[in-house]
Parts: sequence; structure tokens; C-alpha cells
Amino acid sequence: MFGLFSRFSRVVQARLRGWRLPLAVMVFVFVTSWPAMALVEGADSDIAAPANYWWYFIVTAATVGYGDFFPASAGGHVVGAYVIIGGIVTLTLLFTRLADYLQSVRSRRLKGVEELDLIDHVVVLGYFPGRTERMLTELAAEGRTRVALCAWEDVPENPLPERTEVSFVRGDLSHADVMTRANVAAARSVVIDGRDDNETLAIAVAVHHAGPDVHKVAALRDLDRRDNLRYVDPRIACVQWHMPFLITEEALDPGLTEVYGDLMSSHGHGNTYSVQLPSGHRLGTFGDCQVRFGQAFGATVLALRGPDGLTVSPAWDTPVAEGTTLYYVGRRRIEAGEVLSAR
Repeated sequence: MFGLFSRFSRVVQARLRGWRLPLAVMVFVFVTSWPAMALVEGADSDIAAPANYWWYFIVTAATVGYGDFFPASAGGHVVGAYVIIGGIVTLTLLFTRLADYLQSVRSRRLKGVEELDLIDHVVVLGYFPGRTERMLTELAAEGRTRVALCAWEDVPENPLPERTEVSFVRGDLSHADVMTRANVAAARSVVIDGRDDNETLAIAVAVHHAGPDVHKVAALRDLDRRDNLRYVDPRIACVQWHMPFLITEEALDPGLTEVYGDLMSSHGHGNTYSVQLPSGHRLGTFGDCQVRFGQAFGATVLALRGPDGLTVSPAWDTPVAEGTTLYYVGRRRIEAGEVLSAR
């Protein structure tokens, strides 16, 4: 019996691959052990009964052995040992296949060939060591954003395998296959970070084809090229390549580059100014400043500089002493005397 099992194992292993091999071994052991058990224990024995043997086979092959059914004869013990060995072989094959499968999946993910199952994520198309890592840190800082990092084929595998929030795709970044594997159509935002502005334009065309309504952020060396990008999509946000912090902010909160551009433009709807609070200003807290500046001047206070230095967006109960400098966004500059006279 054991010789037959050994020969069967060699034949089956040569012809069967994957998950079918452990199944075939288990079926073979079952169909050969049952009649053998009936022969040595007797066809009318409890253990050989059809209603009982399948249960005996499972618990014995799994080496659990509850003991509710067991062979009484020496021949039955031999058959039981055969079932145990068959179960061990089956479990070994099963766990080996499982380990191979998990290793294969991990290897495919590391090499970036798997299609990602992500939605409402941020796709980063382009990888530059150091720069991209900083961008990914900013994108995932709040702990609620998944990122699909897409790199060119010269990046052999995921450069950030320890970052569980970052998935990896590898290939031609202007190819539809990369758009599909990164699931661009279901993304929240796409950051296009090409090796030059011409490649960025080519990638933008592929992104727009895959996800016309996805928010797109393009990093440009020459901002004069933004008109070319806007032929592809007039809503695309174009950011200077050397400002990665602004790229990530725009990806997470669409429209911020337009706000910054308006603030930095002398022809915008609001500029940033500062004013030092004069003696006798009667404003007790930062909240009082916000209310006074908003009601009297239509301005928004962003930060203050006091004895402890600069504080951006401080708590509203933060006290403001004489000489405190307020930084605000407004339509015009507010003089210190206006602060005193405003009601």
C-alpha cells in the first residue's frame, strides 16, 4: 500500500501542478483506505460504515484524532497509519502551495505588475529618489490617503516596500496599461511628475483618457507650458516642479494653487499684509482680532508674532498684547490707527 502511494505521488506530481496536487493525493488516500479498512475491520464495523468513515478519515488525516472511531485490529492500525501519512503529505503540499502563492503575490506586487484594488486614492506618476519620498510622506501624513506610486521600467521593484499605504505600479507611464493597473479612473487625484515637460504632457494625455474627471496636478519645469497642458484639460493644476510641497497640497485639496496664486499676485482679490497692534487697542484675544478685522475690514487674520515668536492659526483665546504683529489677508493694507478707530 505504501509503495503504491509512493508511486502514485511521483506520477501525480509529474502531471499535476498547483492546488490540484494536494486534492488528488487526498482523494487517492480516501478511495484506497476505505475498502482496505472495511477489509481488515469488517464491512459491518462502525468505523467502515459510510456515515462514519468520512469523519474518521478527516480527523485522522488532520492528525486531530478525537477517538470516537478507531480501528481495533493490527491491519486497521496499519491503514490508520497510512491515512495519517497521507494527511501529513497533503497538508505539507497544501501549505507549500499556499506559501508559494503568497510569495508569488508579494513578488508581483513588489515588481509592480499587479492591478491595484484602490478607490479614492492619489496616483503619483513618476519617481525621483528623495523628492518623491518627501511627497509621499506629505500625501500620507493624515493617515487616510492611499497612494499608488507609478515608476518607469528602470525602477525594478517597489522602492518603498515598508510603506504599507503606498502601492506600486511599474511600466510606461504614458501607456493605458499603467492607467488601468493604477486604477486612475477611480482615483481622487493624479500627480503627473514626468522627467521633462514633454513627457509630462504625454502622460497627461493618457491620464485624461483614462479618467477625464479626475483632478490632475502637473509638475512643470517651465510654467509657460501650462497652456499646452490645458489643451488636454482646462481644469488641470500646473505647479512649478521645484515646489513639491505645493504639488501635494493641491493633490489633497484641489484649488489651493489658485488661492496661492491669487495671494501672490498684485492683481489678486486679496494680498497678505501685517500690522503691529498699537497701545490702547482694546483687543484681548486672537479671536477678538478675527472678529474685528472681519467685520470692519473684510480681512482674515492668519498668524501672529508675540513674545513667543510666530504662531500660525493660534487658538482664539490666545492673548494679544501691545506690539503683537498680526499677519492677515485683505483687500488693502490696514494702518495701526484704523485698528484703534474700528468698532
